[in-house]
Amino acid sequence: MTTMRPGLRKLVLTAHITASTGWLGAVLVFLALAVIGVTSPDSATVRAVYRVMEPAAWYALVPLAVASLITGLVQSLGGAWGLVRHYWVLFKLLINVGALAVLLMYTATLGSLARLAAAADADMRVLRGPSAVIHSSLALVLLLLATVLAVYKPRGRTPYAPGPAAAPKQVKNI
Repeated sequence: MTTMRPGLRKLVLTAHITASTGWLGAVLVFLALAVIGVTSPDSATVRAVYRVMEPAAWYALVPLAVASLITGLVQSLGGAWGLVRHYWVLFKLLINVGALAVLLMYTATLGSLARLAAAADADMRVLRGPSAVIHSSLALVLLLLATVLAVYKPRGRTPYAPGPAAAPKQVKNI
């Protein structure tokens, strides 16, 4: 197995942390917007929330999620942990792919809500529904779980892990 040189490894790690924390932050903003959309008594505010959420999903959430996935793949394939050797890496991959898939499917719902919000005769009960709050909350939980896995790196090797059960040595970041 070939591992990345230290300078490249740090660059990829920095890109991965930046994309992942950006994604987490964007989800927090979406959750705040969703709560405003559900609770605001002002119809114009509710409409504005959903008209902003759709393009923000395409210009912030989706690119950050894709960047997190790509940098995570590069990091695992070019690093000492590997992609399928440790359960925590595999679980992070599944969380990322699953969350990205749900996000891409949910953009259709966001598009429908944005079109509804733009209509003069919009049903405000639909716009004040809990869908965006639920999706944002679940995304937040999943991304926090991925963060915990990345920090604590629980033991457990998959059957695809060659060699002894020792984990790779941690490299000190200076």
